Amino acid sequence: MKKLNALFVALGMLTSAHALAQETLRYGLESQYPPFESRNAQGELEGFDIELGKAICQVGNFDCKWVESSFDALIPALQAKKFDAINSAMNITEARAKSIDFTKPIYRIPTMLIVKEGEKLLPTAESLKGKNIGVLQGSIQETYAKKHWEAQGVTVTSYQDQNQVYNDMVAGRLDGTLVMSAAGQSGFLEKPQGKGFAFAGKPVEDDTILGTGIGFGLRKGDDKLKQELDEAITKVQADGTVTKLAAKFFPGIDVSASK
Repeated sequence: MKKLNALFVALGMLTSAHALAQETLRYGLESQYPPFESRNAQGELEGFDIELGKAICQVGNFDCKWVESSFDALIPALQAKKFDAINSAMNITEARAKSIDFTKPIYRIPTMLIVKEGEKLLPTAESLKGKNIGVLQGSIQETYAKKHWEAQGVTVTSYQDQNQVYNDMVAGRLDGTLVMSAAGQSGFLEKPQGKGFAFAGKPVEDDTILGTGIGFGLRKGDDKLKQELDEAITKVQADGTVTKLAAKFFPGIDVSASK
């Protein structure tokens, strides 16, 4: 009996030591962007980035925490140390890399235009001249639309919440939205609200603005965390976790980070 008790004590000490070895990782996110991240009817966080974040914490031995912010405030909040890593479908771009570091690319989603069916609009300045296009404030879609379209006579209206963009499209206040295809598909087109709307044309292209893929944003010089996360990301890519989550949340979309 004494040996058995001693064994339980030893196991308890090992468990405690393992728990103490876990490093807390605070993810920053904007929770109004399904299917990447949102809250369900019970108020719980759900989505591709949530499950991806949990998987990375598991293989990397992190204790996950979640901190919410508006998308355009994520980088300042990261720099202010309100959390440790941005996990919110943020594309790795040259502009953002001037302010923060990134992990290796984890996945990639094409950017597409959504308009009313039958409008015969295309994602070009010529086609959209005189139209009003909604974008998420602080997003690469906002940057793209302002650079390529705004000066050519297209009105680009920025919103803090992508759901507000959809509401204004349904109400007729917007002619379309430029959005990551997976978000537009499951967050709008597959819902009753999105009936009568569709993707228009092909994905837009500009690697400088749209980036090389989506990764976690990190503070400049946080090299230890970058190395730990890169190793964990490599594992969840190699074991098929990213592919399985993509099939669940973005069926039919190739999210491979290497294009």
